[in-house]
Amino acid sequence: MRRWAAVGAILGECGGRGLVFVTEPPPTVPDPGDAAMSRGGSETNACGRPVVSAASGSYTGRCSSTSGLGGRVEELPRYTLGLLQTPRSAADSTGDLSSGGVRPGSSSGAGLAASSSRVKLPVPGRGESYLGDKSSCAENGSMLNFTSSSAQGLNSTCIGKLPLSTSRSICRSRTPHMGYSVTSSSAVSVHTAASVIVAVVEGRGLARGEVGMASIDLKNPEVILSQFADNTTYAKVITKLKILTPLEIIMPNTACDAGNTKLFGLITEHFKNVTFTTVQRKYFNETKGLEYIEQLCASEFSTIFMEVQSKYYCLAAAAALLKYVEFIQNSVYAPKSLKVRFQGSEKTAMIDSSSAQNLELVTNNRDSRNGHTLFGVLNYTKTPGGSRRLRSNILEPLVDAETINTRLDCVQELLQDEELFFGLQAVISKFLDTEQLLSVLVQIPKQDTVKTAESKITNLIYLKHTLELVEPLKAALRSCNTPLLKAYYSSLEDRRFGIILEKITTVINDDTRYTKGCLSMRTQKCYAVKPNINEFLDIARRTYTEIVDDIAGMITQLAEKYNLPMKTSFSSARGFFIQMNADCSTLPSGQLPSEFTKITKMKNTYSFTSADLIKMNERCQESLREIYHMTYLIVCKLLNEIYEHIHCLYKLSDTVSMLDMLLSFAHVCTVSDYVRPEFTDTLAIKQGWHPILEKIAMEKPVSNNTYLTEGSNFLIITGPNMSGKSTYLKQIALCQIMAQIGSYVPAEYCSFRIAEQIFTRIGMDDDIETNASTFMKEMKEITYIMQNANDKSLIIIDELGRGTSAEEGIGICYAACEYLLNLKAFTLFATHFLELCHIDALYPNVENYHFEVQHVRSSALKKEKIAYTYTLSKGYTEEKNYGLKAAEVSSLPPSIILDAKEITNHIAKQIL
Repeated sequence: MRRWAAVGAILGECGGRGLVFVTEPPPTVPDPGDAAMSRGGSETNACGRPVVSAASGSYTGRCSSTSGLGGRVEELPRYTLGLLQTPRSAADSTGDLSSGGVRPGSSSGAGLAASSSRVKLPVPGRGESYLGDKSSCAENGSMLNFTSSSAQGLNSTCIGKLPLSTSRSICRSRTPHMGYSVTSSSAVSVHTAASVIVAVVEGRGLARGEVGMASIDLKNPEVILSQFADNTTYAKVITKLKILTPLEIIMPNTACDAGNTKLFGLITEHFKNVTFTTVQRKYFNETKGLEYIEQLCASEFSTIFMEVQSKYYCLAAAAALLKYVEFIQNSVYAPKSLKVRFQGSEKTAMIDSSSAQNLELVTNNRDSRNGHTLFGVLNYTKTPGGSRRLRSNILEPLVDAETINTRLDCVQELLQDEELFFGLQAVISKFLDTEQLLSVLVQIPKQDTVKTAESKITNLIYLKHTLELVEPLKAALRSCNTPLLKAYYSSLEDRRFGIILEKITTVINDDTRYTKGCLSMRTQKCYAVKPNINEFLDIARRTYTEIVDDIAGMITQLAEKYNLPMKTSFSSARGFFIQMNADCSTLPSGQLPSEFTKITKMKNTYSFTSADLIKMNERCQESLREIYHMTYLIVCKLLNEIYEHIHCLYKLSDTVSMLDMLLSFAHVCTVSDYVRPEFTDTLAIKQGWHPILEKIAMEKPVSNNTYLTEGSNFLIITGPNMSGKSTYLKQIALCQIMAQIGSYVPAEYCSFRIAEQIFTRIGMDDDIETNASTFMKEMKEITYIMQNANDKSLIIIDELGRGTSAEEGIGICYAACEYLLNLKAFTLFATHFLELCHIDALYPNVENYHFEVQHVRSSALKKEKIAYTYTLSKGYTEEKNYGLKAAEVSSLPPSIILDAKEITNHIAKQIL
C-alpha cells in the first residue's frame, strides 16, 4: 500500500492564507516503524504519519507544534480522489475566512468538531462537505483538482479555495473527470450522532440492479460488505442504508449522469440529512478492494476472502470507501487491524461464490457456455429482464416462507389455468428489454449526432411498442385469482401508461411499430412522425421516397439491359445494393459486366453495386440525415413532455420480469414431473432426483429419499467411488435452492426447512492464484463454514481431509464433525473414512447411509465386477477395497492391479 509522510498541523492563526497540501514521494517498502501500528494508541510510523489502530479506535492526526518545520504550515492528504464540491455562493465568500480560514464553530482552527471519543470525526458546519475541512486553501482557486495517486503519486502541491455548499445540489453538467459533493443544509444535526460512511456502487449495462455496498463506522473499525441484486425500486438498498444510518454516502460520479440518476435520486430523497460525495468511477476498483481487504483484515476474519473474491461490486465499493476514509482522516489503518465481514441481503439466503461454483448454479465448470446448470434447467424466460431476475434469485434465494408460497401459488395457478399460461406467455414474449429501454430513454446526449438522433427515434418506437402491450397484458391477467398476480394487474391500471401513450400517438403514426430487419426498421423511423407536423420534414421524406423509387427503377433497368435476374437488396453497412442468384455459366464470358463493382459471391448468389448506385446511396443518406435531424427535434420535445410520467415504466419492467420468471417455473413443470414444496421444520424428500443430470441424461435419473430433522440432523454417507455420493449431495442443495426461489422441485413429495445459508465443501482442486494446496484449500473452506454456519444452515461436505495422510484426515474429519454436531444445522457429510461412521455411537443425531452396489460375476472372464445401483440405504457400506475394484474398470494394466492387491493385503495384515 502506498504510504505518505504527514507532517504539520492545522493552525487557527493561519489568517487568510488557508491550508497548503505538500506531498512527497512515498516509500514503497514497510519500515521498522510499522511495528508500532499493531499496538494501537497514538503511535506514528518512521515517516511520522499518524496511524489509526483497530485495537484502540483512537486517532492522533495532528502534531502539537510546528517546530522543526521551518515555520511552514503543512498537512498532507493520503490520497487524491478528484473530488469537487458545490461552488459556494458570493454571500458565503465574504465571511468564510473571517476567523483565519477556520469554519465558525470549529475547535481552535482545526476545522473539525471535537468528539467524545478520540476518533477524528469530521463534522462539517451548515451546508458544507467534509472536504471543506480537508481541502487546500488559497484565494486564487475555486476547486480541488487532484491527480491520480495510482499513476504518478502525489508529487505536486495542490492549491485551491475552501468551497461551501449552502444548499442541496442537483446533478449538473460538470467537468467529466471531477466529482462533486451534495450536502444537506441541516446536516449538522445528524452528524453529531452518526459515524458510518457508506460507499454504494451499481453495475452498468446488463448488470444494472446488482448493487455493491461497503460501510465503515469511524467509531468502530469494522468494514461491512454487501452485494445483492435489487429491482428498479431499490428497496433493498434503501432498507440497508436505513439500518446503517450513515453520516456520509459515497457514490461514483457516473451515478448522477443522465440515465443513472434513479438510484442517486432515491437515496438523496430518503436521506435528506446526509452528506453525499461523488468520486471518480476509477476509484471503484474491485482489484484494489481485494488488496485493501488482504492488507487490512485481521487474520481471525481472513475467511472473508473466500466469500467476497467474486463479489466485484462490494469489493469496488470497499476500495473507494477505504481510500476516501483514509483521505478525510489523513491517516491509514494499521495492517491486519480491521474486522471485515460480508452481510447478505435481508430476506435472502447467503450462498458464497465457491458454493455457487461447486453446485454449478449459473456457470458450468467444464464449459462456461454450456447450459447444463441450474439456471439452464429453469431458464425458459422470454425477456432479458426475466432472465436477469431468475439468475439473481438463484444466487440469492428467498428466506421468507410467505413470499415463497405466494410465488408457488402463482406457479400453481399458471399450471392449472392453461388459458392464463399461454395468454401471458404470448404477451410477455413480445416485450423488449424494458430496463435497458428505460436506461437509454432517460439519457440526454451531450452532442446531437446522427447516431444519437437515430437511437432516440428507435427507442421512442420501442417505448410505443412496449406501452401498447400493457392492455393485452392486463387482459391476460384479468381472470387471475392469486394475490400476487392480482397485485400486478392492479399495478398495470396506472393511468400514466395511458397518458404517455396518448402523448406519443399525437405525434407518432399509429401504424409505427417495432419490426425486425434493418430496412423495415429504417422505414419505420423515417415515417414515425405524423405528416403535417413539420413541413420541411414532409418535404425531406418525399425526397427520400423519390430517391428510393429511383434506385429501384435503376436496378430494374439494369436487369432489363443485361437480361439478368437482378433484385434490390439492403444492408445497414452497404445501403442499397444489387443481388442476383445465377450460375457462372449463365453469365456472358462467365463474368459480370464491367459496370459493376464491389462484387462478392457466396455459392450462387452475387452481390455488387455500381458507380451510379453508390451516388444514389449517398443522396439517400443525406436525405435520411435531414429526416432524422428533424424527427429528433420533435421526439426530444415529446420526451420532455413525458419524462414526468415515465417512472411508471419501472413498475412495468418489474412486473414483466417477475411474470416471465414465474412462467418459466411453470414451463419447467410441463417438461418434467416436479412437485410443489412445503415448508416445515423438516427436510424430507421422497424420490427426489438431480435436475441438471436429468437434462444431461435426457431421462429420469435414479431417485432417492432424504430425511433430516432436528433430532437427526447429521447424515454420514459412504459408498464406493462413482456410486453417486457427490451427485446426491448436490441434488439436495439444488432442490433446496429451487424450493426457496418459488419453483417446483424434482421429487414425488418434498418438505424443506428454510435455509438462511447454504455451504458446500466439494472438490479436490488446488488454487495456484492464492498459493493454496489441495489440503490448504480444504482447510480454508471448512474454516469458513465453521465461522459462518448457524442453526438454520444447510451444509454439504463432500469428503474432507483427503489431501493429507489417512490418520490426520480421520482426525480432522472427526473433530470437524463434532464441532458441527453442536449446531442444529442440517449437515450431509460424504466420506471414504469408514472409521467416521462409528461417531453415531456417541451422538444420537447422527445417521449413517450408504450407496448400494451389486457384485456381478462374469462367466466368460471369471471376474467379479461392481454394478452401481445409485440407491441410498441405511447403514454404512461394508465394501472393502472398492478403490481397487474401480481401478479394474479403468485401463490400468492387470499386472499393476495384481501388485496393488498384494500390497494392500500385506499392509492390512500389518495393521491388524
